[in-house]
Amino acid sequence: MSNEGLQKELDFYKAHQKELVEKYEGKFLVIRNQKVEGEYGSEIDAYTEAQKRFELGTFLIQQCLPGENSFTQTFHTRAIFK
Repeated sequence: MSNEGLQKELDFYKAHQKELVEKYEGKFLVIRNQKVEGEYGSEIDAYTEAQKRFELGTFLIQQCLPGENSFTQTFHTRAIFK
C-alpha cells in the first residue's frame, strides 16, 4: 500500500474519531480498508497480530484518543540551518 493508501486509513480515523473514541478509547486500532480490523491494549500487540493477518504496509495502527494530538507529531531540534 502506498502512502496514499495509508492516508486514506488516517482520513477514516479522523472522520470517525469521535465515535471510535467512544467505543475504543485508549486502545490501539488496526485500520485496514477504512475499517477497524482489531483493537489492542498495546502498540506491540496490535503490530504483532496485524502482521500475522495482513501484509506489512497495508494497515495503519492508531492509538484511539480524543483530540488532534493523537494523530499529530511535533519535532523540535536545536540545529541551526544556514
